[in-house]
Amino acid sequence: MIFEYKVKNLKGETIEGTVEALNQEGAIEVLTNRKMIIISLVESGALPFWRRPVEIPFFNKVQPRDMVFLSRQLSVMISAGLPLVKALDVLSKQTSKPYLKTVINSIAGDVRGGTRFSTALAKYPNVFDDFYINMVRAGETAGKLDEVLNYLADEQEKSFDLMSKIKGAMIYPAFVIVAVVSVMILMLVFVIPQLTSILKEAGVELPLPTRILIGLSEFFQAYFILIIIVVLFSAIALRFFFKSSTGKMIWDQTLIRLPVFGPLFQKVYLIRFTRSLSTLIVGGIPISSALKIVAEIVGNIVYKETILNAVIEVEEGRSISGSFLNASHIPKMLSHLMAIGEQTGSLDEVLGKIADFYSREVENILSKLVTLLEPIIIIFLGIIVGGMVAAIILPMYKLASAF
Repeated sequence: MIFEYKVKNLKGETIEGTVEALNQEGAIEVLTNRKMIIISLVESGALPFWRRPVEIPFFNKVQPRDMVFLSRQLSVMISAGLPLVKALDVLSKQTSKPYLKTVINSIAGDVRGGTRFSTALAKYPNVFDDFYINMVRAGETAGKLDEVLNYLADEQEKSFDLMSKIKGAMIYPAFVIVAVVSVMILMLVFVIPQLTSILKEAGVELPLPTRILIGLSEFFQAYFILIIIVVLFSAIALRFFFKSSTGKMIWDQTLIRLPVFGPLFQKVYLIRFTRSLSTLIVGGIPISSALKIVAEIVGNIVYKETILNAVIEVEEGRSISGSFLNASHIPKMLSHLMAIGEQTGSLDEVLGKIADFYSREVENILSKLVTLLEPIIIIFLGIIVGGMVAAIILPMYKLASAF
C-alpha cells in the first residue's frame, strides 16, 4: 500500500512524500525509524479525488527529450556538489511539464524521507524503465551516480537522435500519401458526381478509365458512412490484435522481413540491444540480469526470445555469442565480435563499437531511402493525378468533338 505523508524532521522542516508499507502501522513505524514527527498520514487511494495523482496515460507520457534533459541536469548538479534532494528541487522548478514536475517532487519527497533514489524512481515505471533504474542503482552502489546519470543522458541522446532521423525520413512520404488519398476522396465525393451528370445528359460513350472513376465515385457516395465505420472498426480490431501475443509476434516478424525496410528495422533493434547491454555492463550489472533487462526494452518479440535464450545459455555457463550464432536475424559478424569481446574481457567496448557501426549504417540507409523515395513518390503522384485527369479529360474531348 502507498501512503502519502506530511512530517517534520529534526531540523523542523516540513516534508511531504510517499511511503510504501503493508498497512498504516507499518508506515508509521518506517517514518518513526527515520526520526520523523508525523503531521498527517493518508493512504494514497483514500485521498480526495482532487489530490490524487492524475493517471491518464496519454497526458502522463514523458518524452525522450525530457528524460535526456533530466539525466543531464541531475548529473551536472550532483557533479557540482549539490545534494540530490536540492538538485531535484531545482530540476522541478526548471521543468514546464506538469506531470514530470509532479513526479520529480514526489521523488524528492521520498529521497528527503530516506528512500533510496533508485527505489523512488521504481514507483514510476511509466517514466523510468528497468534499464534506467538498474543503472541508477549501480551508480548509487558504486558512489558514481553523477557519472552514471551523465552516461545515461549520452545514451538516451543517441537513441533520441536515431529515432528522430527515422521519423523525419518517414514524415515526407506519409504526408504525401495522406494528402493524395484525401484529395482523391474529395474528388470522388464532390467533383466526379457533377461531371457524371453532365456526361450522362450528353449521352457520350465513356472510356474505361472514366467508367472506373464514376463507379468508384458512386460506390463512395452510396457507402461513405459504412466505409468510415468499417475502416475505424478494422483499425481498432487490428490494434487489439497486434497487442495480443500472437498478433505482436506476427507484426514483429513481418517488420524484420519487409523487402526494403526490414534491414533498417533489424539494425535499429540491434543498436538498441548492443547499446543497452554495453551500458548495463559498464554499470556493473551482472550479465544474466543485464540480458533480461535488455530483452524487455529491445522492442521486438523475435529478438526478445533470442536474448532470453541467451540468458539460459549464460546461466548454464556457456557464452552469450554461442546462442546468437544460429539465429537467422542476428548477423554472424555480431556473434563473432561478441565472442572476441568475451575472450578479451572487453565485451562492453565491443558492443559500444558495434552500436556505433550500426548507427552509421542506419544513417546511410536513411539517406539512400530518402533519395530513392522522392522519385518514387513523384512517379506515384504522376500516375494517380495523370490517371484522374485522363479519366476526366477524355470524355470531355469526345463531347467537344461531337459538336
